[in-house]
Amino acid sequence: MKASPLLIGSEIYRISRYGSTHPLGIPRVSAMIDLCRALGWLPDAAYVDSPLATPEQLARFHDRDYIAAVMAAEREQRIDEAASRRWNIGRNGNPIFGEVFRRPATACGASLLAARLIADGGVVHSPAGGTHHGLRDRASGFCFFNDPVLAILALLDDGVDRVAYVDLDAHHGDGVELAFAGNPRVLTVSIHEDGRWPYSGRVEDRAGGSARNLPVPPGFNDTELGFTVAEAVMPLLARFRPDALVLQCGADALADDPMSELALSNRAYWDAVGALRGAAPRLLVLGGGGYNPWSVARCWAGIWAALNGLAIPAAAPRAAEAVLRGLSWNRRRSEPRPEHWFTTIADPPNPGPVRDRVTAVVRAVLAP
Repeated sequence: MKASPLLIGSEIYRISRYGSTHPLGIPRVSAMIDLCRALGWLPDAAYVDSPLATPEQLARFHDRDYIAAVMAAEREQRIDEAASRRWNIGRNGNPIFGEVFRRPATACGASLLAARLIADGGVVHSPAGGTHHGLRDRASGFCFFNDPVLAILALLDDGVDRVAYVDLDAHHGDGVELAFAGNPRVLTVSIHEDGRWPYSGRVEDRAGGSARNLPVPPGFNDTELGFTVAEAVMPLLARFRPDALVLQCGADALADDPMSELALSNRAYWDAVGALRGAAPRLLVLGGGGYNPWSVARCWAGIWAALNGLAIPAAAPRAAEAVLRGLSWNRRRSEPRPEHWFTTIADPPNPGPVRDRVTAVVRAVLAP
């Protein structure tokens, strides 16, 4: 792999929100970038500004009429009832807001650029990416477009033979799995909370042979994630021998996140990234879910550190603490806010037993 990973970001995430009451009405990408800069981890040479994906680029996967509908929703800041039902825009957690086209199109532009940047090998981190629920012609699960699908298609179009997609988000990566169902050049692997929306991704669901799903129980701990990566994900990748790996690191499986019942520390994510980093000569690391601004910023900053071999300080330096204390969250569940959200980067570890349900899922997913 190339020696120096690149991080793709944009200032659009500093000004754009889904709405003050929406789970994504929090700073995430901007907070992560600010934290990395405060820690001295993000020199200018490592940062790339994201382009905006064009409608033509989005149409490599998405329906052209749907793209036009998202653009019209941004332009007019409204949508009629029939179109809302048809495209799932302005309902079901997919609101109309000021940058409803430009924000997701920027995330897609970053993932498409990343695919080009790693064409000959290398590592790119695009924390705004990972919108894994987006469907060809409908918004779904806060996702208007599906940037992982577009990145994988770009890699395939550029001659990469086999692409693996590994999803650590608390929610099943249903949109990516559906897009590549039956495609022998793509393997999708999703570790997600069993029984959580979108209520798909059973262990027996293999999407025509191109998918492997690991639904895990509530309380999923650091030891169990390490076991699952070592005993299931790594063997699956060894069998598949990918030329590129797209790794979705939605932070909603953290114990401090309000949108799942999983119990990971951010250290477990960093260990997983470290274990998977060498699985293919091309690596694209994306964000995804994550609905607590402190846990997301700290987790994703630590992922960038893991990709660069940087040590995590025992205590957040003054500049980093100032970034963390400057974040806000209007969810009542965030009170009281633990002091370590502000003063440390690493969570306390959360080891535990590897339960029989996890062992059974690992056995089942490896079966022919």
